[in-house]
Amino acid sequence: MSENQQIMIQISGLKKRYRLGTIGGGTLTADLQSWWARIRGKEDPNAKIGAKTYGKNETFMALDGIDLTVYKGERLGIIGHNGAGKSTLLKLLSRVTGPTEGEIGLNGRISSMLEVGTGFNPELTGRENIYLNGAILGMTKAEVDKKIDQIIEFSECSKFIDTPVKRYSSGMYVKLAFAVAAHLDSEILVMDEVLAVGDMKFQQKCLGKMSDVSKGEGRTVLYVSHNMNTIRQLCNRCIVLDHGKIIFDGDVEEAIGIYSNVEKRYGNKRIIRTEISQDESVFAQIMALEFLNDTDGGYETDSKMQFNMKIFAKEALKGVHFRFILKLLDDTPIGMAFSKPFELVQGLNSKNFTFDMQGLPPGKYQFDLILSVTNDMGAPQRLDIVNSALDFYVIPQVNYCNGLEWGMRSWGYHKYLDIIEEDNNV
Repeated sequence: MSENQQIMIQISGLKKRYRLGTIGGGTLTADLQSWWARIRGKEDPNAKIGAKTYGKNETFMALDGIDLTVYKGERLGIIGHNGAGKSTLLKLLSRVTGPTEGEIGLNGRISSMLEVGTGFNPELTGRENIYLNGAILGMTKAEVDKKIDQIIEFSECSKFIDTPVKRYSSGMYVKLAFAVAAHLDSEILVMDEVLAVGDMKFQQKCLGKMSDVSKGEGRTVLYVSHNMNTIRQLCNRCIVLDHGKIIFDGDVEEAIGIYSNVEKRYGNKRIIRTEISQDESVFAQIMALEFLNDTDGGYETDSKMQFNMKIFAKEALKGVHFRFILKLLDDTPIGMAFSKPFELVQGLNSKNFTFDMQGLPPGKYQFDLILSVTNDMGAPQRLDIVNSALDFYVIPQVNYCNGLEWGMRSWGYHKYLDIIEEDNNV
C-alpha cells in the first residue's frame, strides 16, 4: 500500500482473554443449585449442553497479540479454523466487548453484522428498525429518509416492511440487516458469516454490493467466511488466523492455500453450541455432532459413516430433514445428500444417521449441515445451518481405481444414497 493511503483501522498488540466456565447462573436460585451440586460432587444442573467444567482460574486467549493495519477501500478477508479468533476480532472492532490488552484505532463510523438480527428490536417493524440502526450510527432522520427507499428495494422485503421483524424468517432478517448496513453512511463495513443464511441469489447480490461500496465509495470492508469461493470473489487482501495469531497477511489465493494446509483437527466430536438461542424465530438448533464409528475421522473406501446429531427443539416438530453438503477442504462442493423426514420432540433430541460413502475416493473432506422443516404450505423452512460441521478423510486402499483420483473441481460430480436415520431418540 502507498504511504499516502488513508489508514482506516490500526490495531496494535491486541489481546483478548476470557475466563472459562460460567460466572453466574443469572438467578440466585440457579447459583445456589450449582453451588450445592459442586459441594456434593454432582453434575451442575444448570450447565449448558455439552459444556466442559473448568477450574476457577482457567483462562483462554482468544486473541494473542494482533497487529493489523487496514486501509481505505480495502476488502479484507479473515479466515481460519473454528475458534481461531475471527469473530472475537470483529466484536472488538464493533465495540461489543473490550480488549484485555492493546489498542484499536478507527477512522470513521463502523456498521456491522455479527449474527442474524443483531441491532434489531423484534417488536419494531422493518421500517422502524431502519431508523433505529441509522440513529445508532449517528445519522439524522433526514439522512435516513434519503436512503430508505434504496434500503427497502435492496432488501426485497417491501411487502413486509411494516410488519414486526419478530415475524421475519432468518433469511428476511439477513436481507434487511444487510441492506441497512450496506446503505447507511458508515466508512467501515464488517460482516461475519451472516450471508450463509441467505439464498444463493441474494448472496451474490450482497457480494456485488460490498464490492461496489468499496470500489465506488471507498468504504472499507472486513469479511469473515468459511466459504473460500466468496472470499475469492470479494476480497483483495486476506489474513489467516490460527489460535489467536495472524499467521499470514497478503494475497488471497496464497492465504486460502495456507489455510487449507493448516493441520486439520480431526476428531470424533464437536460441540456446536452451548447455549439455546432466545430468539423467538429460532425453533430448533443443532447442538453437537459426533462420529459413532471407532475412528479419529478416518474411513476406508466404500465404508459407511455413522454420526450422531444432538438437536434442541423448542417444540415438537414433524417433517424435519437435513441436507448434507460434502466439500473439499478448500470449500469446493462436490455432492449433496438428503435425509428422510424425521420427528423431534420438545427438548433435547439425539439422532443417529448413516452416510454411505460408496465411490468416494481417498482424500480429505468436510461437510455442511442444513436443518429444515416442511411448513404448512409444504415448503421447506430452514431451522439451522452448520458450516464445516465435521472433517474426515478417506484412507487410500491398495489398487483402488488403479491409483486414479478424480480431478474435477465443479459442483455435483458425485451422487449419494439417502442418509438413513438409524434409531429414535435416546
